[in-house]
Amino acid sequence: MDTDCANKKQLKQDQTKPSKMVETTRGVFSPEEIDKAVNIFRATEHLYISAVREIQTKLENLNDEFKYTKNRNPIHLIKSRIKTPGSIVKKLQRRGLELSVESAIQNLTDIAGIRVICPYIDDIYLISNMLRMQDDIELLRTNDYIKNPKPNGYRSLHLIISIPVFLSNEKKLVKAEVQIRTIAMDFWASLEHDIAYKLPADKTEPIREELRDCASVINETDLRMQNLNSILKKYGTSL
Repeated sequence: MDTDCANKKQLKQDQTKPSKMVETTRGVFSPEEIDKAVNIFRATEHLYISAVREIQTKLENLNDEFKYTKNRNPIHLIKSRIKTPGSIVKKLQRRGLELSVESAIQNLTDIAGIRVICPYIDDIYLISNMLRMQDDIELLRTNDYIKNPKPNGYRSLHLIISIPVFLSNEKKLVKAEVQIRTIAMDFWASLEHDIAYKLPADKTEPIREELRDCASVINETDLRMQNLNSILKKYGTSL
């Protein structure tokens, strides 16, 4: 989910592949309506880029504080991404919603996405609590897929938040999704996405069952590493 360069590349792809977008939405909106919507979303994309920058800065500040005061980093890596105008149009259309900036802002919570990768499970809830305590962040919704994993074995903590973005003459409240997970959870999620996408039709269930088993093994490893770190903390150090 890396930011500006990736976003520019995605914008270029949206500009050079209009026929594909028209094909996927044919019969619902005219090509002219789609082109107009994409251009409008492109003009307001800076709001979400600014929101991601604000959240990343907050997370980096928290990580730096721990580095200098506690000699450790609860955050291993931060990734981010912004949905392209084409992706926004497709998602609104799939839901049968109006193609407008107002509709996207009101109904879509994952246009801006930040992924926070932590060493340990405890760090996930630590970062979540510290982020939620900041007085300019409003928590809109929490989905805890660690305590309640998805049926496929997916684990992560998802926060839907609202953050103010200050423009030249106004303040805008922008929604963003923050996903917080361990290194092990991220490893599983990345490979599961790649494997599931390539699944042959006749092998779907056996492979999905194996992926669920792998998720359980990885979760057990996460818990064991967490326990080792807790033991070391009793001796005044940590992994």
